[in-house]
Amino acid sequence: MDPKTLLLAGLIIIGLFYFTFWFTTLMRQRADRKDKSPLTPSPLQIAIGFVTNFFDTLGIGSYATTTAMYRAWNVVRDEKIPGTLNVGHTLPTIIQAIIFITIVEVEFVTLISIIGAAVVGAWLGAGVVSGLPRRKIQIGMGIALLAAAMLMLRSIPEMAPYLGRLAPPTEPGVALGVSGALLGVAIVISAILGALMMLGIGYYAPCLILISMIGMNPKAAFPIMMGACAFLMPTGSLQFIRKEKYDVRAAIGLLIGGPVAVLIAAPLVEKLPINYVRWGVVVVVIYTAIGILRTASKERAMKGGSLNEQRG
Repeated sequence: MDPKTLLLAGLIIIGLFYFTFWFTTLMRQRADRKDKSPLTPSPLQIAIGFVTNFFDTLGIGSYATTTAMYRAWNVVRDEKIPGTLNVGHTLPTIIQAIIFITIVEVEFVTLISIIGAAVVGAWLGAGVVSGLPRRKIQIGMGIALLAAAMLMLRSIPEMAPYLGRLAPPTEPGVALGVSGALLGVAIVISAILGALMMLGIGYYAPCLILISMIGMNPKAAFPIMMGACAFLMPTGSLQFIRKEKYDVRAAIGLLIGGPVAVLIAAPLVEKLPINYVRWGVVVVVIYTAIGILRTASKERAMKGGSLNEQRG
């Protein structure tokens, strides 16, 4: 088999193993507790799975949107949201990766190098990045993403009249791969982004920026970022399943609604003109940056409140 086929086979094997492990572990846990409560998710939980994975397939991400919906309708208790996101979104993400690696052309060495770097970064990041100050990293990432979004506007010719000489129009990137120094830079940055995932900072938006800034076709980011997350997410999800730190019915809702949404949204990405994809990248990155900065601000306020209570 060619390398790309082997990669796809690996994703299928991971997906089958993950589903089997989840199902058998869940059945054993319920049998031990003699739990006969229904597992069927509510229509709302399935709808959340559909909507969030639809936008996830378009590159917007699913964690922030799912969390917002869960909190808005009190679907999942806060302490179980992280586990529910990881457990429920893993299989839809694997399906995304299989689809986009199949339908979107990317030079294989570039694809596997950036994905591999993210996996290594996440593995190392669990022990290293977790010791860094989370809030400062969030602020730095938020500012960096906003700056990158502004730079991305250079590649959109329609913006030239408004940005003037500071941002002359350039041709959209069309390369399907890079080599040499550019590939080295992409590998290093991908490893860092993989490590930052251990702090809860999403991979999608920074990866979209990375691929665009090194001159590649923005569509090439989809198989790369989804492939990376498809290899990363199962590891963390297994721990949530073992420790039962997730909402079972809500996670099943994501599992049921997610794949359908992926199959509907995936063809839309392939048909979008490059300039539309670039506009989408800018919107996604700005949205992500604002979300990161808001989270940092909230955490600072919460920390300040705790200190005031201790002093009082």
